[in-house]
Amino acid sequence: MAVPPIRMRPLGKARAAVIYLGMVVVPALLAYYFLRRADNPAGSGTADAKVDSGTLAQLLMAIVVVVVASKIAGRLVTRIGQPAVIGEIAAGIVLGPSVLGALWPDATGTLLPASVLPQIGILGQLGVVLFVFLAGLEIDAARLRGQESLAVVVSHVGIALPFMLGVGLALVAADQFRPAQVGIASYAIFVGVAMSVTALPVLARILQDTGLHGTRIGTLALTCALVDDVTAWFLLAMVLALVSAGTTAGVAMTVALTAAFTAVLLCGVRPLLHRARPVLDARPDLAVLVALVGLFASAWFTELIGVHAIFGAFLFGLICPAESRWSNRVRKAVVGLTMSLLLPLFFVSSGLRTEIGSLGLDASLWAWTGVVLLVAVAGKFVGTAVAARAVGTDWRTGLQIGTLMNCRGLTELIVLNIGLDIGVLTPELFTMLVLMALVSTAMAAPLLALLRRPGQEAPEPEPVAAGSG
Repeated sequence: MAVPPIRMRPLGKARAAVIYLGMVVVPALLAYYFLRRADNPAGSGTADAKVDSGTLAQLLMAIVVVVVASKIAGRLVTRIGQPAVIGEIAAGIVLGPSVLGALWPDATGTLLPASVLPQIGILGQLGVVLFVFLAGLEIDAARLRGQESLAVVVSHVGIALPFMLGVGLALVAADQFRPAQVGIASYAIFVGVAMSVTALPVLARILQDTGLHGTRIGTLALTCALVDDVTAWFLLAMVLALVSAGTTAGVAMTVALTAAFTAVLLCGVRPLLHRARPVLDARPDLAVLVALVGLFASAWFTELIGVHAIFGAFLFGLICPAESRWSNRVRKAVVGLTMSLLLPLFFVSSGLRTEIGSLGLDASLWAWTGVVLLVAVAGKFVGTAVAARAVGTDWRTGLQIGTLMNCRGLTELIVLNIGLDIGVLTPELFTMLVLMALVSTAMAAPLLALLRRPGQEAPEPEPVAAGSG
């Protein structure tokens, strides 16, 4: 049975508009008015909403400015043979009070308003946690096979000498640069650690740019840097335990919890991950989920016990199966967001805390900056080169390894920001050490080029027994 059509009078545009206005727009406006009066008679809710909306807009604008500035600066420095990280760190300093804030304060307030700085800092810290996880993921113990003793000796001598020199320098300068609330031991040991680190990612990038990646000297330098990286993070964890715990009993408890957590990861979680590798290789979505949950849970626990979130993230990356299909998928999923967005925010957050103007025209402060640079570079360079020569390489090779191990880059910046956060470093000493990190990293590639043998793509170490020393 056919349904008869509904008969309707033609609806004119004017009549439709009146009906719509009276039955849709007016009730909606009345409902909004009464709800606003009921929820917030003073009108503060609307103001808060505007503030929240404005803060989000400002944060999004700041992210655009930071990412664009970092990438432009990175591209510029790569054209003169420097790692991109130099330009990205420099961009953070330029956007901060040292340059733009001093020359055009209103521009800094507009591009990076104070209301978004906490959010930028949190996003930057998230980037650091992910970056350190990636650093742990890159460490393959198989690379140490055949040269464990050599790498450990060269790396640890290259840490010990600048560490001792840094501790000595800190003690000499304690009256001027030690924060009053920080113990002399915590302060001096932290400065020693800051003098000792090597930036593994920057070193790897320099090896690729100079054609040394995959050569014997490149492999040796990279292996030493792997050992250096692991040792530096463990040293930093010990210092943080000392600072956060305060008492001997507190330090012992923090160290015991850290050791227990490390044992659980190595002896419990790591075998499970290796057994689950076939499933994770076949399920990329599950692999990424497991990695993110594992690294953030590990970071949360180490932050809870007082040795900083980065240590947990690094440990979890370290226990993941190296060079597996699922670790490669995790790396691809994490590295883009981390390197392109979150780390530039960390650079700017660091730049905003680096006030070169705090050194002013004070000749003594600039003299101390020179001493800091000299001690850091000489300690790392001499310690590594002499150790490499002692285990059987020629002097030129030893000097090249010493040059490569002087790269500090982002790793140093992470350590320094932690020091400033926990109050171990004063703003002046923080600025000095940031300048040291920039200069020591920037000088690595040019100095390496000077030490290359003419006519040879890659200098080779003299034959040595793989496990000698």
